[in-house]
Amino acid sequence: MFRKDLVIIGAGGFAREVQWLIEEINDEALQWNLIGFIDDDKAKKGHIINELPILGGFEWFENNPGNINVVFAVGNPMGRKKLVDKFLKHFKADFPNLVHPTVRLSRFVDMGMGNILCASSLLTTNIKLGSFNILNLNCTIGHDVEIENFCTLSPAVNVSGNVTIRNGCELGTNSCVIQGITISEWSILGAGAVAIRDIDPRCTAVGVPAKVIKHQS
Repeated sequence: MFRKDLVIIGAGGFAREVQWLIEEINDEALQWNLIGFIDDDKAKKGHIINELPILGGFEWFENNPGNINVVFAVGNPMGRKKLVDKFLKHFKADFPNLVHPTVRLSRFVDMGMGNILCASSLLTTNIKLGSFNILNLNCTIGHDVEIENFCTLSPAVNVSGNVTIRNGCELGTNSCVIQGITISEWSILGAGAVAIRDIDPRCTAVGVPAKVIKHQS
């Protein structure tokens, strides 16, 4: 069976988890020829991580033109956006949605590109997911939710129905968002926090119920 070449951008802990996710996908049906990791730290070039090489930085794409698939395995939303923007200025690639075989989602889930959906997450119905988002392990997403772009949902995040999560938000492990709430762009919801009211742009909110403790510049 033909397998498509795939490169992981990032070489940290989450990148290793994405490697495992890809291997799990291939165990179900061979889809990907995973080549290795991309990391701009020149000292790391050639190092082996979980039996795969660090290929180098973005210059690797200059020396290996052609049809390549790329996944951005960087957990921080702003860091991920900067890497995507940098890449798109110089290179072209395909950005597949990587969905672990244990993810459950209805046929009424609309996704952009470059999303990563990790093991045991559940997405119900009439959900819109933009591009370059990460849904980590065991996330649940209710009906009529919109998640824009470059968001990171940490493990076991629970999002109720009719919620909007704007660009670049980061929701901490075990946090919850009740129905009808908007989490505005580039905001952070702390681990274990429960959002019962809208969160303004570029804020950090923590606690039960979640209260804003910081406004970002």
